[in-house]
Amino acid sequence: MARVRIGDDIGRAAVSVVQAATAEGADAATSVDRSTLALAVRYSLQLLAEEAPGGTVEVRVPPFGAVQCIEGPKHTRGTPPNVVETDVTTWLALATGALSWADARGAGRVHASGQRADLGDVLPIIR
Repeated sequence: MARVRIGDDIGRAAVSVVQAATAEGADAATSVDRSTLALAVRYSLQLLAEEAPGGTVEVRVPPFGAVQCIEGPKHTRGTPPNVVETDVTTWLALATGALSWADARGAGRVHASGQRADLGDVLPIIR
């Protein structure tokens, strides 16, 4: 099945809704409707895969999406050796530059395993 690309207009609109909610001090995960959160996460993951193509690192943002990215050895079966996983609010803050990779790692808001599971050089992806 072919994947459908999320258009920039609708993707950026969803991200903007999340950014507006967090700018007002709200937790996006509880104040933004689920379909908008899902769209914002999937759009940002799509951009990550386009900006850093590859199959070395799997980035997971449950329950909305996962993508493989970063050039290097491609993973095809079982649990990948390089995994990044975080919650929706943290991911969108990382994707937009509201939170740095180092700060998220230092605060324990990102779980990253494997030698190549460092997204510091590719984030933020939405400017």
